[in-house]
This record gives sequence, C-alpha cells and structure tokens, in this order.
Amino acid sequence: MCDMPQQPPVRSSPTRPRRPDASMSLITNVMDHSLDDGYAEAAARKESTGERGLPKTLRAKLGLAGGLVLAALVVTVGAAQARVAAPVVAKERQELIDRIDRENAAADRLEAGVDKLRDDVSARQRAALKETGGSQADLMGVLSGATAVHGPGVRLVVNDAKEASTGGDATSPREAAGFSDTGRVRDRDMQRVVNGLWESGAEAVSINGQRLTALSAIRNAGDAILVDNRPLVPPYTVLAVGDGQRLATRFQNTADGLYLHALKDNFGIRVSLSAEKDVRLPSAPSVIVRTAQPNAAQPNAEKTEKGTS
Repeated sequence: MCDMPQQPPVRSSPTRPRRPDASMSLITNVMDHSLDDGYAEAAARKESTGERGLPKTLRAKLGLAGGLVLAALVVTVGAAQARVAAPVVAKERQELIDRIDRENAAADRLEAGVDKLRDDVSARQRAALKETGGSQADLMGVLSGATAVHGPGVRLVVNDAKEASTGGDATSPREAAGFSDTGRVRDRDMQRVVNGLWESGAEAVSINGQRLTALSAIRNAGDAILVDNRPLVPPYTVLAVGDGQRLATRFQNTADGLYLHALKDNFGIRVSLSAEKDVRLPSAPSVIVRTAQPNAAQPNAEKTEKGTS
C-alpha cells in the first residue's frame, strides 16, 4: 500500500472589509463625481492659463470698472428722471380731476336748467288747459299726469334679494321668459307691477318719484331699470292713488300680484305692500305730444247724428 503524496494546505487570503455603502455604488459614484469630467478639465485648464477669476490686466480692470460706472449712471439717471417726472404726473392728474369736477358741475347746472324749463312748460300747459276747459282741464291734468295729485292709496316696495347675483340659470321659469334667476328685480317685473295696479283701479302711479303717464316707458339698460330714460336705484317704491285697502286687496288677487308673490317665494325678491291714508305723487316732468292730433271730425259727426235722429 503506497502512501499518496500530501498536498500542502491552501491558505485563504484575508477577507477585505466591505464598505457600508457598497450596495449604493451608483449613488456614491454620482455624489463623488457630481461634476462631469469634461467640465472639470475645462475648469482646470482655465485656472492653469489664468483665465479664471477677476481680470488680471490693467485694461481688463478698467473695462470692468467702466461697465460698473455706466450701469450705476443709468440707474441714477433713471431715478432722477422718475423723481423729476413725479410732480409733473401728479400735476397732470390733479388737472384732470379738476376738469372732471368742472364738467360735472356744468352738467349739473344744465340738468337744473332743463328741470326748470320742464316745470315752466308744465305750468304753461296747465294754465292753457284751465283757460280752455275749466274744471274739465283739471281732470285732464290728473289723468295725463301733468298735475300733482294726492289721496288714499297704496305703497308697494320691491327690492332685490339679499344675495342677488349677476349669473343666470337657463332652467328657471324666469329664464324661459327671457329673464335670468339672479335675485334681481327686472324691468319686466316692474312693468307687471304697474299694469296690475292700473288693472286694480289705480288712478295715478309713480316709481321712485317718477310719475307715470301714457307716454312712460319702463325698460332696462344692463342691470339698471329706466323709467322715461331715468335710471332708478333699488329699492323701488311704487305709490298708487286709489281706494286704499280695496286697491291692495285687488292687486294681490290679480295675475300680476300673484306673479310678484311667486318672485318673493321662489327667488327671494323682497316685497312690502301697505295701504296708506294719503300718498303724494308729483307731476310728470313734461307731457308733450308731437305727432298725435285730436280727431276734429268726430264731434261734428256726433252732432249730425243727433240732428238727424
């Protein structure tokens, strides 16, 4: 039995300690080499040739100083010009404000003159009617709105909803009728109110001090309501001369009164109706007819019929 040669034992090399961040080699490499090699080489080349940092030569330093001085000069000149122009701008602004105030004052004087002329025209119309018609002229003045009146009646106050908006809902009943559900009173609403009062027996009606006549128009301009081209501001106070409580009861039972009640319940329109012992309505600014003429043939025809009967 032969002995096998024994091989020398293999010595294991000592184990190198593992870095704690060995599993994060990619992130570590990015952090250690955050600057690209090309950029690093270019920076080192500039630093070796003296191109990096502040200018080295006297000419370069003078150029930099000149640029800084020029920039400072531009900023200084701009600030000085702004300071000089500020009083001029303020003066022009004040002159514009003064001009607007003067124009407003002139417009107020013209409007006062127009009102005075309207009052004079109304007075002359009433005098002419009295000369020609006597007591009949007084009735004509009341019915036409040329004469101020007073007597028992009702006070109806209509106002926008507390949270009125300018939007609209196309599915609402008012939108279907041409008006949006915004909680705001529209010209159509005031037209129905006035028509309901006439239908209920009102003898004279005014809205916010504007006397209504056969020539009056209630329309809108944007969100504003105009009566005879004069804008009204809510709340809208409607005064009507009539048989007090009876007039109020009749109005509430009309279709227009029920319409107003529906606006109150469905859209938040605020409504207040009360009977008054005495309401006073001014006369209309002017009642001028330029086209219509009285039919002179009608009285003659009636006389002919009476003579032949």
